[in-house]
Amino acid sequence: MVDFDRKVEEWTKARAITPEMLEIARDVLLEVRAGADVLKTLRKHPLPGGGYLAKHVLVAAYHGLVQRGEWPADPAFLARIRMKPVRTLSGVATVTVLTKPYPCPGQCIFCPTDARMPKSYLPDEPGAARAFQNAFDPFDQVRSRLESYTALGHPTDKIELLILGGTWSSYKHDYQEWFIRRCFDALNEVDSATLDEAQARNETAAHRNVGLVIETRPDRITPAELAWLRRLGVTKVQMGAQSLDDRILELNRRGHTAAETLRAAALLRAAGFKIVLHWMPNLLGATPASDEVDFARLWSDGYSPDEIKIYPTQLLANAELYECWQRGEYTPYTTDELVNLIANVKPTIPPYCRVNRIIRDIPSTHVVDGNRRTSLRQDVLAELARRGQRCNCVRCREVRGTPVTPADLQLVDSVYHPAYAEEHFLQFVTPEDRIAGYLRLSLPATDAPALGMPDLEDAGGRKGAALIREVHVYGQALAVGAESEGAAQHIGLGTALLERAAGLARAAGFSRLAVISAIGTRRYYEKRGFRRGDLYLVQDL
Repeated sequence: MVDFDRKVEEWTKARAITPEMLEIARDVLLEVRAGADVLKTLRKHPLPGGGYLAKHVLVAAYHGLVQRGEWPADPAFLARIRMKPVRTLSGVATVTVLTKPYPCPGQCIFCPTDARMPKSYLPDEPGAARAFQNAFDPFDQVRSRLESYTALGHPTDKIELLILGGTWSSYKHDYQEWFIRRCFDALNEVDSATLDEAQARNETAAHRNVGLVIETRPDRITPAELAWLRRLGVTKVQMGAQSLDDRILELNRRGHTAAETLRAAALLRAAGFKIVLHWMPNLLGATPASDEVDFARLWSDGYSPDEIKIYPTQLLANAELYECWQRGEYTPYTTDELVNLIANVKPTIPPYCRVNRIIRDIPSTHVVDGNRRTSLRQDVLAELARRGQRCNCVRCREVRGTPVTPADLQLVDSVYHPAYAEEHFLQFVTPEDRIAGYLRLSLPATDAPALGMPDLEDAGGRKGAALIREVHVYGQALAVGAESEGAAQHIGLGTALLERAAGLARAAGFSRLAVISAIGTRRYYEKRGFRRGDLYLVQDL
C-alpha cells in the first residue's frame, strides 16, 4: 500500500518557494534571456540539497521581477519558460475535479477498488492526488488548480471543467447540484445561493466556463437524464464503452450491452452533447486480433464518437481481474504488443475524432504484470513514423501555437453518418492539413430518438432542430481581449463556421438551429443571432 499521507506531504513541500530558490531562478532567467536553453540552464544550477528548480519557480521569479519594475513584461519570454504550454494550446485551460467516494453500480472486474477514492481511481494518480489533498471539496479543487495555472503563466479566462469520479449519474441530484455550484463559485470568486445564480454570474466572470464534462455509464443515459444534465450546464459526456463485443462485456461483468452503448450515443447526439467513449483493449477474453476488429466497430456500426480515450487494461492487485491472472485465465499484453496494436488502429481513426489519451495515468508501481510504460502515446507515434504512417485524428492535426494566415485556410466539410443522424465536421485547415478551427453540426434523421425538448423542435414541429454540438478554434489560450499575431482564435473563424452551419441546416430543410452552449459562451452566441431557449440557445432560420 502506498504511504499516501507521506506522498501528499512531499508534494506540498515540493511546491513551496524559498528566497534561495528565487535567487537561483534569477540567475537562470538572466542566462535564458541571453539566449540559453531553459532545460540545460536549469541543470547548470542545481539546488543545494539536490535536484533542480521546477519551472513554476522560474515563472514566479519572472512575475516578481516584472512587478518590481526590474524587467519589462515579455509574453514571448514567458512562453519560453512556461511549463507544459500544451495544456492550453487547445485554446482552453482544463480544470479536473473528482467527486467524493461513492458506491458505483458497476461490478467490472478490471476496476481497482480503494475505499478512499471514487470507483476506478487510485489516490496517487495526478488528478486524484489533488482531489484527495483537498478532501474532494469542489471549491478547493478548482481554486487550487487555478492557482497552479496562474503560477505557471497560463491564462485562465476560458475553463473547461472536467468532473471525474466513476458514475456521475449514480450520485444524488442535490449533491450534483451543490458540487457544480461550488465549482462555479470558485470560478466566479464569489459565493452564490443557487446554481442558477452561480451560472448567471459566470457569464461575465474572470474565469468563464466554456465546457462542462461528466462521466457516466451507457445504461444511465435517458431523455430525463439528459434534460437534467443540461440544467446543470453539462456540454460533454464521457462513457465507458470499454468493448463493443457482448461476449467480452459479459466476461468482464460490465453490466450493459453494446446495443445500450449505441442507444446512449444516439440519445446524446440527438441532444447535442459531445460524445467521448472509453475503449479498453486487452480485457479478459480479448486478443490483439479481436481488439482490432472491435475498434473498427466504433466507426462502422454507428457509434462515431467525437473523442476517444484508449485505456489498455492494466493489471492491478486490488481489482478482481488479478484473481483471474493468478489462476492463469488472463495474460496482459506486452508493451510491444500494445504499441503494435494501437499503431495498427490509430491511422484508421476518422478525421472528426480526437484521441484524448492512450493510457491511464496510473503509476507503474501499481501494475502487477504487463505494460508499465506511461509514454505509450509517444511510443505509438514513433512506431507510426518508423512505418511511414500518420494519424489523422483531431489531436494529431491541431494547429496549436503555430501562427495561421487566414487567406491560406480552406474550409473542409467532412460528412459522415452515425446512427440516426447526418454529421458535418466543418474544419478550417492550413495547407499542411493542420486544423485551425472546427464545428460539429448534427442533422437528426426523421427516426432520431425523441427527447421531448421544445428547444429541439422547429416552429412547425415537423422536424427536429439542427444542432451545433461544438465550436472550437485553436491557438494558445489568450486572455479575453488579448491579441496575438496570427492566433486562430482572433481572426473570426468561429463566426464563419456558424454562418456555414446555418446555411447547411437551411439547405437540408431545417427551420431552427440550436446550439448546446456552455454557461460562459452564452453571450458569444447571443451576439451572433441566437436567443435563449429553455435548455439551449436557438436561432430560427
